[in-house]
Amino acid sequence: MPSTASLKKALIIFAALLPAAPQAGSAEPAARRLSLQECVAIALENAAAVRKAGNNLKLEGADLLKSYGAFLPKLTASANYVPKSVSQSYNATAYDTTPGSKAKTESSSAGLGLTASLNLFNGLADSSSLQAAIELKGAAGLSLQRARETVAFDVTQHYYQALLDEELLGIARENLNSSNDLLTLTDRQYRIGLKSLTELYQQQAEVAGNTLAALKAENQSRKSRLELLRRLRLDPLAEVTLEPVDTAGLEALPASVDIAGLATESLKRRADLEALKLQAHAARWQARGAAGARLPKLDLSVSASTSGIDSYRINSVNYPLPPLGTQLSNGIGYSVALNLSWAIFDGFQTRYAVQAAKTTWLNRQLDYEELKDGVVLDLQLAAGDYRAAFTQIAASKASLRAATSAFNAVQRKYELGAAGFVELSNARATLFNAKSGMTQASYNLALQKAMLDYTSGRSDAGHSANASPKTP
Repeated sequence: MPSTASLKKALIIFAALLPAAPQAGSAEPAARRLSLQECVAIALENAAAVRKAGNNLKLEGADLLKSYGAFLPKLTASANYVPKSVSQSYNATAYDTTPGSKAKTESSSAGLGLTASLNLFNGLADSSSLQAAIELKGAAGLSLQRARETVAFDVTQHYYQALLDEELLGIARENLNSSNDLLTLTDRQYRIGLKSLTELYQQQAEVAGNTLAALKAENQSRKSRLELLRRLRLDPLAEVTLEPVDTAGLEALPASVDIAGLATESLKRRADLEALKLQAHAARWQARGAAGARLPKLDLSVSASTSGIDSYRINSVNYPLPPLGTQLSNGIGYSVALNLSWAIFDGFQTRYAVQAAKTTWLNRQLDYEELKDGVVLDLQLAAGDYRAAFTQIAASKASLRAATSAFNAVQRKYELGAAGFVELSNARATLFNAKSGMTQASYNLALQKAMLDYTSGRSDAGHSANASPKTP
């Protein structure tokens, strides 16, 4: 019989081969909790618009370096080696009756060359291109900044919308639970004869309607959450919870806005406006550079070259030559040249290039003026909506207080049999609308404050909007 130690060893091996049983108390991974600042940071890292603007900034940096390089001399080195060159020809003689002799020449050679060229004058085209490149690089940096601000504002909008729909879902579920409790009470009162069958059916119909409203609210909340995840470029199947925002703290902000002062500040702070201004300046420099083609061009070139013959043979006769290295070192030649060129007529190419560059400059200037006027108009609209949001909150608070008091009074009367179902249903609907309106008013104020900051150029893409945004 096997020993006890052998049995223990076999049992251990058998247990190791069995699949591990799931633990009874194993919990699912916790949902990821995100704040508004974290959502903005994730979006700024993943947004395609920000990446594209960053790529454009790198490209403009390379273009600026190229413009600086236009003032430096161009240096070109060349080398050639001909291992074998064969040529055959006839040599004419002095006598007509004697045929010429055939000559076959074979050789191998090598050569080196170095050329430096520097543009001394080209109608100031290089200078204009440099100035344009400096302006465009600055514009690209500002465009990147505005792209970050736009992404941050877009995420803030959808974050508030997701929180709003989540709270509306909670209100709809609370209303459904309240109507279910009342249905239970109505059923009991019907059984003892205090309520009629019609009132029981009406309450059942209201529960069904509230159930449908809760389902719609749940679907809307799910859509808002997915839209937020779309902008964060996160897995839509990931479990995410959002940190609530203290919208009540926004009510302490002043409702008045100094439009004139804010407009002056906005015209200085708006990154996209300044970017368009720099682009207009760059287009003007480019027009000047294109006009430089009408003037003559002057280039300075310096070259050095040498060559040597490695072997030379005519009709199988080798001609002795110095070593190739000696020939290359002793045969160096130099040249310095000034080249002047002037396009007298180029088929109106320069005229077209100048007109195209000038048109671009004028269009950029028009875009700048249009955006400048639009900033002031948008700011006035945003300030008006911001002020109206405070009025909406005050009205929603008054409506909620009145609706709550009315519903409590009607509910007590209904429970005592002194009020009918229609009166109670109307009071509950009014209370539900008042709660929803109050929630929407709170988030509308937060959204309008974010819109005012974004329109005025105050939004900080690197730091998302807090629960208490900056005071106007």
